[in-house]
Amino acid sequence: MLPGESCFTSFKESIADHALPQRFTYPFYYQPHPLALVAVQELQQYLLSHHQWHYHVAMSMNEQVATSTNIDEVNGKMFGVLVVKNPQGELGYLSAFSGKLAKQDCLTTFVPPVYDMQQEDDFFNEKQLVINDINQQITSQENSALLAKLTAELAELTEQYDQELADFRDTMVANRKTRKQKRASATQALQQGELTETDYKSFSIQMSRESVEDKHALADLKLHWQEKITAIETTLNPLTELLADLKKQRKKLSNALQKYLFKQYQFLNKNGDAQNLLTLFKNSLFQTPPAGAGDCAAPKLLHYAFRHNLTPITMAEFWWGAAPSSEIRQHKNFYPACQGKCQPILAHMLAGIELDENPLLANPAEGKILPIVYHDQDIVVVNKPAEFLSVPGKTITDSVYSRIKEQFPQATGSLIVHRLDMATSGLLILALNPRAHKKLQQQFINKTIEKRYVAIIEGELIKEAGSIDLPLTVDINDRPRQLVCFTHGKKALTRFEKYHPQPKFTSDKKLTKVYLYPKTGRTHQLRMHCAHVDGLNMPILGDDLYGQKANRLHLHAEYLAFEHPVNKKQMAFQLDAEF
Repeated sequence: MLPGESCFTSFKESIADHALPQRFTYPFYYQPHPLALVAVQELQQYLLSHHQWHYHVAMSMNEQVATSTNIDEVNGKMFGVLVVKNPQGELGYLSAFSGKLAKQDCLTTFVPPVYDMQQEDDFFNEKQLVINDINQQITSQENSALLAKLTAELAELTEQYDQELADFRDTMVANRKTRKQKRASATQALQQGELTETDYKSFSIQMSRESVEDKHALADLKLHWQEKITAIETTLNPLTELLADLKKQRKKLSNALQKYLFKQYQFLNKNGDAQNLLTLFKNSLFQTPPAGAGDCAAPKLLHYAFRHNLTPITMAEFWWGAAPSSEIRQHKNFYPACQGKCQPILAHMLAGIELDENPLLANPAEGKILPIVYHDQDIVVVNKPAEFLSVPGKTITDSVYSRIKEQFPQATGSLIVHRLDMATSGLLILALNPRAHKKLQQQFINKTIEKRYVAIIEGELIKEAGSIDLPLTVDINDRPRQLVCFTHGKKALTRFEKYHPQPKFTSDKKLTKVYLYPKTGRTHQLRMHCAHVDGLNMPILGDDLYGQKANRLHLHAEYLAFEHPVNKKQMAFQLDAEF
C-alpha cells in the first residue's frame, strides 16, 4: 500500500461517464459535481452498514429511526468527501467528519485530524493533567462544607445588617423631622413671647444633643455589625482567595495551552507551505480562532491530500442524521463550508488552485427590470424581482436603492424603509423624503403595516393555521445564517395559514402553498420558521441556505397595506407571485 492510501477509497461504481471538473470546487457556495455525488452515495451506504462506533443517528421521516439510550448517539454530524487523484493517476476519494465521531477523533476509513492532541503530544497531556488537577481542587473548594457554611452566614449577617441599618436610617429621618417641627414651634413661641431666650437656648442645645446621639448610635450600630461580619470574613476570605487564585491559575494555563494548540494546527497547501491557526486568523474578523476551527471536514480532507501527495479534484459536505436544536440541518442535504471557522484556513489551503467562480460576486440583478407599482412625490412601491438586492452589498452596488436613487434624483433621505432578502420577490416601499421616511418607519415600529407573504414549502402541511415563536440570532461563525437561540435570540413571531385551494404541483415532491404573516421583522425569519424542526420543519422550496437549491426561492411578498405618510389615505397593494 502506498503512503497515504490507507484513507484512499477506490470508487466501487463506474465513473467512466463522468468528466473531470475543469476547476476545483468553490467551497462556500457550490452544487456537487457528479464525481462528488458518487463518492457521497458510497460513503452514505458505508454509514448505513457500519455501526461499530455505536453512532446511530435519527434519520428523516421516511427512514428507520435508530433508537439509543445515549444522547450522544442521536446527534447528527457533518461529513465530507474529497475526490482525489493519486500519483499513479487513479481516482478515488477521501472521507472525513467534522469534530468527533462517537467521541473519537480517529476512525478507520476517515482521515485523521490535522493535529491529534491526545495521541501525538506528551506536552499537551502533561499540561492537561495539571489543569485537571486544578479543576479538582476548584471543585473540592467549591463543594467545601465550611465554605458553604461561612458564605451563608455572611450573606445572612449582611442582610440583617442592611435591614437594621435601613430601619435606623428611617428612624433618624423621622427624628430629624420631629426636631424640625419642634424647632419651628419653639421659634414661633419665642417670637410671640411665650418662650424666653434662655429656655430657647436650652431647647436648641437639647435638639443638637439628640442629633449627635443619633449619629453616635448609627456609628455604634455600624461598628457592632462590622465586628460580626469581620469575624466571619477573617475565616472566609482565605478560602475565597484560594479559590480565586486557583481559577486565575487555571485561566492562565488554559490560555497558554490553547495558544500552544493553535500553533500545533499546521495546515498545508499545494506548495507545501504550512500555516498555523494563530497566523491564519490574525487578520480575520475574530483575530483569535473560534472553538472547533480546523476540525471541520474540509480542512482535514485537504490537509491529508496535500500531506500524501494526492491531487484534489472536487469536494462536497453533507449533513447526516438529526438536526441540532439551534441550526437548520437536514439529513443528506449538502452544505458549504462555514465562513467563520473555515474561510481563513481554506483561503490558505486553496492558494494556487484554480477554483470555480464565486457566484456571490456576480450581479444577480443584471439585465433585470425593477417594476414600479406606484409612485408619487413622497413614496415609491416596487415589485422587487427574486435575486435582486434591496440595498447595495459589499461587492455589488446594483440594488433597489441604487435603481430608485438613479430614477428619482430629486429624492432625499435614506429611501429604504424596510427590506426583502435578495432571494425573495415582492412588494417593497421606499420613501422619497425624510418626512415620508419617518412616518413610514413609525408605522413599521408600531406594527400597523399589514404584510402577507406567499410561499411554497417542501412537504405536506396538515395544520390549517398556527403560529411559530422561535427567537433568532445570527450565526457568528457562518453569516448570514441564523440560529434559534432562546438565551440571546431576538423575539420572532410568524403566523401561517394553509393556502386554499391548493394548486396542482408538477413536482414529484410533496409541496404545500402557504400564507405567511410575519409579526416581527428578523433576518431570514420566514425561511428559518419554515425550515426549523420546531417550526413547520419544511423549508421553502428553493431555499439554498436552509433547504435545497431550485430555480428560485419560492417566497413572495404579495400584499402590503399602510397609511400614506403625508395625505393619510389608506393604501393597499397586492401582486400575485410568479411561481
